[in-house]
Amino acid sequence: MEMITDMDFAVLDWIQSVLRCTVLDWLMTGFSYLAEGGAVWIVLGIVLLFFRKTRAAGAALLASLLIGWVIGGFVIKPLVQRVRPCNINTDVLLAVKRPSSYSFPSGHSITSGAAAAVMLATHRKIGWAVLPVALLVMFSRLYHYVHYPTDVLAGALLGVLTAVVVLLIMRKTGLERKLSPHTA
Repeated sequence: MEMITDMDFAVLDWIQSVLRCTVLDWLMTGFSYLAEGGAVWIVLGIVLLFFRKTRAAGAALLASLLIGWVIGGFVIKPLVQRVRPCNINTDVLLAVKRPSSYSFPSGHSITSGAAAAVMLATHRKIGWAVLPVALLVMFSRLYHYVHYPTDVLAGALLGVLTAVVVLLIMRKTGLERKLSPHTA
């Protein structure tokens, strides 16, 4: 575990020493706050519910966000109790508010991974627009030194897995067809 943590810190410290600048501080802060509490993805899911062609995707997205949030935030974080990198290396100045929860897995990455997976699986054009935003949200958590790379990777994988399971259940039960019937 120590080797993984050392590699995590090496990546975070490289980002701080090579990429950190005023413009990225501003940009990455925007991406972090955009997805705070899954906000941008919740809004996307609600908007998708209003249109028959995207209603099933909206339902799948919202269900994936909820399930991922519960599993990540209320099961895994309390079990693992990983201290955030910014609480270990307090020399790094944070451009965002210091999070009070545990680090593993990244909630921003869970929701962003779920959003990208649902949209790529259901509406590829929207998915290709969502994917870069999701990746920038995930990277912002590393840039701000509030998550380790392994937190982000695990969160993204949990989000994608949650989305895949939700989509499979919706297809197997016929819920997808009921929510978004094909138009003639």
